[in-house]
Amino acid sequence: MGRLFGTDGVRGVANADLTAELALGLSVAAAHVLAEAGTFAGHRPTAVVGRDPRASGEFLEAAVVAGLASAGVDVLRVGVLPTPAVAYLTGALGADLGVMLSASHNAMPDNGIKFFARGGHKLADELEDRIEQVYEQHRTGEPWERPTGSGVGRVSDYDEGFDKYVAHLIAVLPNRLDGLKVVLDEAHGAASRVSPEAFARAGAEVVTIGAEPDGLNINDGCGSTHLEMLKAAVVEHGADLGVAHDGDADRCLAVDAQGNEIDGDQILAVLALAMREAGTLRGNTVVATVMSNLGFKLAMEREGVELVQTAVGDRYVLEAMKAHGFGLGGEQSGHVIVLDHATTGDGTLTGLMLAARVAATGRTLADLVGVMERLPQVLVNVPDVDKSRVQTSAELSHAVAEAERELGSTGRVLLRPSGTEPLVRVMVEAADIEQARCVAGRLADVVKSALG
Repeated sequence: MGRLFGTDGVRGVANADLTAELALGLSVAAAHVLAEAGTFAGHRPTAVVGRDPRASGEFLEAAVVAGLASAGVDVLRVGVLPTPAVAYLTGALGADLGVMLSASHNAMPDNGIKFFARGGHKLADELEDRIEQVYEQHRTGEPWERPTGSGVGRVSDYDEGFDKYVAHLIAVLPNRLDGLKVVLDEAHGAASRVSPEAFARAGAEVVTIGAEPDGLNINDGCGSTHLEMLKAAVVEHGADLGVAHDGDADRCLAVDAQGNEIDGDQILAVLALAMREAGTLRGNTVVATVMSNLGFKLAMEREGVELVQTAVGDRYVLEAMKAHGFGLGGEQSGHVIVLDHATTGDGTLTGLMLAARVAATGRTLADLVGVMERLPQVLVNVPDVDKSRVQTSAELSHAVAEAERELGSTGRVLLRPSGTEPLVRVMVEAADIEQARCVAGRLADVVKSALG
């Protein structure tokens, strides 16, 4: 069996890859593994379970709840809420486990299961591995040890979760949003109620689009993966800015008053300077991945902010932040982590903090993001090559060194073997788009000839 857990929980096509049986079995296995690890020692365990609005979330939630309760875990069902809300409530309610059913920005037929440890933090890799091992062991025949009588878990709805999470978001904002007009695109997803409520309570005039989930329309032509509707709505309503979430609202992209896209790098740049000014930028450092635009790196250097770069993936950003005590990190895709207020990427919090900076400074979003110039970035995928030889090919090393010399300090080359396919990604940044295209094309040819 291939590894079930990916970098962000277990995902697949609901009712094909991700079945009710799998959801139930993994939940029982998680309860047993956490009991074995001593998480439940000395008390009756509790889990918080939430989901995004996908139709399949209804039966998968039922399976997860049944699995946990059958293993003696009391369950608080919080209903449709963002992933970061489930993480927050897991910590705030002192629960032993959090479970979120969502496939984030994926298309509607997919779904996923993500487990949070006590405190609302991502479950450690070794615990995920152990859950998988225990699940497989019992799937093939070994019977579970099951509680009976009063030992079975009790299930209740925790309707206060919505208000508790919104109140938390408002409480951590540095200032109110009075006087701002904001368009919110909720991707017909998990933040469809939360985000408009939070922005309105913070004082903004709110226009919402993509906030009518019917279980089937999540991420469909809207949200952070499709910004066209938001760009048009911001201009049409004369708004100060627009904010777009994905299906589970753990990420956020923005749009300025002219309808220009603002990506995760630009949001990070604005928040880094705002937090430094407020004295809350721990270690005067921001954490980002190697895929961050070179313009972001140059801007941070110019502003005197340290930059730590990690492998691609918000899990690596979070690991580096926790290991060194940094408080701000994120990715170009809009996963932004503000560790003082959240244990995971939180799109609603990110959008609120970005809007708060606009309100506090009286400057436009376009003006604020002007701190960095986004350099043209060209990405070419080279398929059917031996990606294991990227680091060892002398011909390739020579070609990369030549390209770096040609680009100088305002350009960059990055070769990344794909984690899942036999291909190599060639990424080139340069001050001039034509130069970036030319260098990327040349390097892609060398990758083909050297590794083909």
